Amino acid sequence: MGVPVSAIEFHGSPEPTLGVEWELALVDRDTRDLSNAAPELFDLIRARGVDRAGRIHKELLRNTVELVTGVCRTVGEAMADLGATLDVVCGLTDEIGVDLYGAGTHPFAEWSTQQLTEGPRYAELIERTQWWGRQMLIWGVHVHVGISHRDKVLPILSSLLKYYPHLLALSASSPMWGGQETGYASNRAMMFQQLPTAGLPFQFETWSEFEAFVADQKTTGIIDHLNEIRWDIRPSPHLGTIEVRVCDGVSNRRELAGIVALIHCLIVDLDRRLTAGQTLPHMAPWLVQENKWRAARYGIDAIIIEDSACAERLVTEDLADLLIRLEPVAASLGCLDELASVADIVARGVSYKRQREVYARTGSLVDVVGSVVDELA
Repeated sequence: MGVPVSAIEFHGSPEPTLGVEWELALVDRDTRDLSNAAPELFDLIRARGVDRAGRIHKELLRNTVELVTGVCRTVGEAMADLGATLDVVCGLTDEIGVDLYGAGTHPFAEWSTQQLTEGPRYAELIERTQWWGRQMLIWGVHVHVGISHRDKVLPILSSLLKYYPHLLALSASSPMWGGQETGYASNRAMMFQQLPTAGLPFQFETWSEFEAFVADQKTTGIIDHLNEIRWDIRPSPHLGTIEVRVCDGVSNRRELAGIVALIHCLIVDLDRRLTAGQTLPHMAPWLVQENKWRAARYGIDAIIIEDSACAERLVTEDLADLLIRLEPVAASLGCLDELASVADIVARGVSYKRQREVYARTGSLVDVVGSVVDELA
């Protein structure tokens, strides 16, 4: 007999709604090192009664706070929601001498001095993953987009992997680690995939295949709960969404709005094409894996594989055409301005390049942290 398979109910979203989760690090205002100050911050949040309906979350480490939105219909609504929460948190961080820092990694912090948030889920993760789990000084942005029916989820997810390098290259903000230049635009992407259930998703064709996979994972003790599957893109059945977890931490609201708009438009475009009866294109897993590595290594200078015929192209050239193609979708979703701002990220220089420029100019990793902090302000 095989492993018993339980049905996984997907609570479909009637509209392509949005939810955004923005992880931010806490850094000391004077030393610019990471600060394990989250307990003090959450004490203030409780004392002042300013949690904003659960919009401010704890994370694995005490050096992190996560800002989340409610269910939003537009990018503008999501950004307004996040902005209101950010304003509340910034008012409190002033009182405890820390600043918020939005990047994929911290350039010089030591992992061994970071403290775990109390809780059995976090303790169990570290007990299982040991050294690699303790290394996870990483921050990202997660974007949920509502999907109406479970049978759409896996075709959209597999096709969305074609645009993985575009999203990672745009958001790459983790070039330094442990006081060293890594040579990678996104060292975070390389770090996170070391956890046993993280990394690229498997490309299943049917929902029953996904259910069988989850059953195997639970039977063998790899996971206890579905949310312990930490893929870079994953179904969130209880929310009725696809969750995109590709992106590095983002340092400012304007770039965050552009990246969220791009993800929203990509998923809605794929959803509409599927609804219209089209077969969505997808790429072999080995090509997707290579594209992830190229984007992590070279950022916006990556030459990516753009189709199953192995044609190659500079990611920024492909992105420029993609933004034009998605304009009608953006217009229908009310995010034309936000989508257009994606081109400004490339023109300005992605975060990893800006950090390298500061270091080349000052020779100071403390100044690098300060420059990222200043962008949020």
